[in-house]
Amino acid sequence: MQSLNKKTLFLFLKILLGILSFWIIYNRLNQIPELKTQFLYWLSQPHLYSILIIVLIMMPINWGIESYKWQQTTSQVESIKYSTSLKSVFAGICAGNVAPGRAIEFLAKIVFFKQENRPSITILHFINGMFQMLITVTFGIAAIAFKLTQNTQANYIIYMTVIGGFFMILFFCWAILNPDVIQKKIQFIPWFKKLENTQKLGFSKTLVLKLLALSIVRYGVFTTQFYLIYHALCPNTSALIAFSSIASYFMLTSAIPMISYIEPAIRAAIAIFVFNNTSDDAVSVVLASTFVWIINVVIPSIIGYIIIFREKIELKIPGAN
Repeated sequence: MQSLNKKTLFLFLKILLGILSFWIIYNRLNQIPELKTQFLYWLSQPHLYSILIIVLIMMPINWGIESYKWQQTTSQVESIKYSTSLKSVFAGICAGNVAPGRAIEFLAKIVFFKQENRPSITILHFINGMFQMLITVTFGIAAIAFKLTQNTQANYIIYMTVIGGFFMILFFCWAILNPDVIQKKIQFIPWFKKLENTQKLGFSKTLVLKLLALSIVRYGVFTTQFYLIYHALCPNTSALIAFSSIASYFMLTSAIPMISYIEPAIRAAIAIFVFNNTSDDAVSVVLASTFVWIINVVIPSIIGYIIIFREKIELKIPGAN
């Protein structure tokens, strides 16, 4: 009877997770009134269908690369099938919608691993994200430096962003090269105390280079997605200027902690800021970032929710009984 009540409770929580996740998505979309009008415009332009189809096809490539990275990253603790890695990543995308800064994404990802390995997998989840962040911030700083050469009237905010990005790069490099130090330092947290009896985490030079290379390829995928949509909406912008703005945009949206409910407003403000000297059409800039968000986050979230429901995943806070 107790087991049945427990299953009923987790079923209710998963349904609630889905409702809450999609409610947040709905509210995000509602904050962009121009979306409906511009979307109808896209539907009235048959030649733009091909752009959307290409960008949609690139979505599984984007997350497919990330899933392979996740499989490679976690292999030092537990080997899993690529299909399992895919499920883990998509489930994490869905769960990540619920909390600010995607703080609970790891809860859905670690359930695909053995109980005794989950503390180590949690650490690897955050370090795996640092590989992508390292590439995103590096390209972002390069893009901002390029924009500085084009605009001598840069303000202190831009210079502070470059300095902040530089320190972020140093931190990511240190964390990637010293996961065992992190592993040791956080053992004061009860759940991570289990790490005392586990192997030391670490990345070989070959694996580090491999994960960095995959992160660069994945970066190329989602920046190209943004460019294709943006170019369709603003065809007169040069590719070099557009890509430098896109790189700056992704760096800032990745580095600035997002609060779920006001995320669209933050993303819109960032998009308008970085594309300020690139395009006079603010609606198109916001729309391009929104379309990329829908394709790369909303659709995968739906897939992730289906996985969470079908796999009967029980999301638990670490250390909870």
